[in-house]
Amino acid sequence: MDAFTPQPRPCWIAGRPEQGEQALQVFHPFDGTEVASVAVPSRDQVERAVAAAAAVAREFRRTPAHVRAEALLQVSRTLAERAEEIAETITAENGKPLKWAEIEVSRAVNTFRFAAEEARRFTGGLQRLDTDANGVGRMAIVRHVPRGPVLAVAPFNFPLNLVAHKVAPALAVGAPVIVKPASATPLSALLLGEILAETDLPEGAFSILPVRGKDMDALVSDERLPVISFTGSTKVGWSLMEAAPRKHVVMELGSNAAAIICPDWTDLDHAAQRIATFGNYQAGQSCIAVQRVIVDRSVADEFVPKLVEAVGALKTGDPHDPEVEVGPLIDEDNARRVEEWVHMAADAGARVLLGGKRTGTTVEPTVLADVPFNTKLWTEEIFGPVLVVSVADGVEDAFAQANDTKYGLQAGVFTRDVQVAFEAAAELEVGGVIIGDVPSYRADQMPYGGVKGSGTGREGVRSAMEDFTEERVTVLTGIPL
Repeated sequence: MDAFTPQPRPCWIAGRPEQGEQALQVFHPFDGTEVASVAVPSRDQVERAVAAAAAVAREFRRTPAHVRAEALLQVSRTLAERAEEIAETITAENGKPLKWAEIEVSRAVNTFRFAAEEARRFTGGLQRLDTDANGVGRMAIVRHVPRGPVLAVAPFNFPLNLVAHKVAPALAVGAPVIVKPASATPLSALLLGEILAETDLPEGAFSILPVRGKDMDALVSDERLPVISFTGSTKVGWSLMEAAPRKHVVMELGSNAAAIICPDWTDLDHAAQRIATFGNYQAGQSCIAVQRVIVDRSVADEFVPKLVEAVGALKTGDPHDPEVEVGPLIDEDNARRVEEWVHMAADAGARVLLGGKRTGTTVEPTVLADVPFNTKLWTEEIFGPVLVVSVADGVEDAFAQANDTKYGLQAGVFTRDVQVAFEAAAELEVGGVIIGDVPSYRADQMPYGGVKGSGTGREGVRSAMEDFTEERVTVLTGIPL
């Protein structure tokens, strides 16, 4: 492909493209071919990026809302105009099927558009203080002020839209942002840098630094970056918090999301299709991909064969093929890990109903039943195309099984019973409950995040804007009644 050559792609230092002292190679996960190489910034370049962000922070937060909004809208328009090119880039570096890459681009278009809209209406408010005798004649003005420059650490699985969910809210509130993309997938973030550079954002408002993970410590500890927005593994996330205990840290971590089939749900074909698709989209490399399928005993015998059939019908192969629905994992080490966990569960007594085999970086879509609750396939995040099925005796048992995890991002509950829906919202220990669908549903404008080991804080454009800012109060005295 002409678009992908070994020529180094520049990093972005304070809004300007620069070459680095070293280069990082990017490989296509499906066949291992080199897609491109990118410039790795030196320590001096990283220092200049951070210094520029700190220097422009006061000026940028005072930039009029309409200027920030127009810049974000310009990014949204340009992403839409270059959608085909960007989707190809995502598939080339990440290996996700082209159909899913196209959806990711469309979501990023929306994310920047939502941010443009929120930038115009993200205001504080007035609070009357005469609700207490001591406050007569006083009124409070409450404003949202950026906490400071944001360090945005993004994962490989959504190399554009999860970067967008950090960059767009930061720019919307007037906070400079420094992006550290995943080393395996830096191209989409660097392409976004090109688009950001075409706007009228002030110098220093953004930098894109594809430093290696081991070189990120200096950024994490730098006091000039008081906010860290991290998406990635639970292990790395908690270690990051320990390394920066006095910073404001927003984390979206792992999960092993459950989909619950309640006894009142009658359209089992639809549920099976949705779970099959969203247990295997992105090759299962999504924090809210379905992993655990909890089926009421009354419908299990009918539902499980439908699920196996739906999973078996998914097409795997070259992710550039528009018909392919399940592509490779990000690398062979992760594919081997998934294969090993399946074998461990089978050795512990689980039944492999479908799949379980690996070829290079590709793992067959897999379904297992009778998985012991102490195996990794139940307790940990597989981050691969694997579904484990368990049977529950009633809704209460199903909810208990769903909560039997250290994670809590989202859960899906297939029910049409309003009472069960409200009970699920009250009982399930997750950040979001999706009624009538899989846990994989995410609207980019709604609050998104988890509880327990799945993180802290919330993404979603407005929610992130609130996380990146702090309230400041001005009290006016002598206000007439």
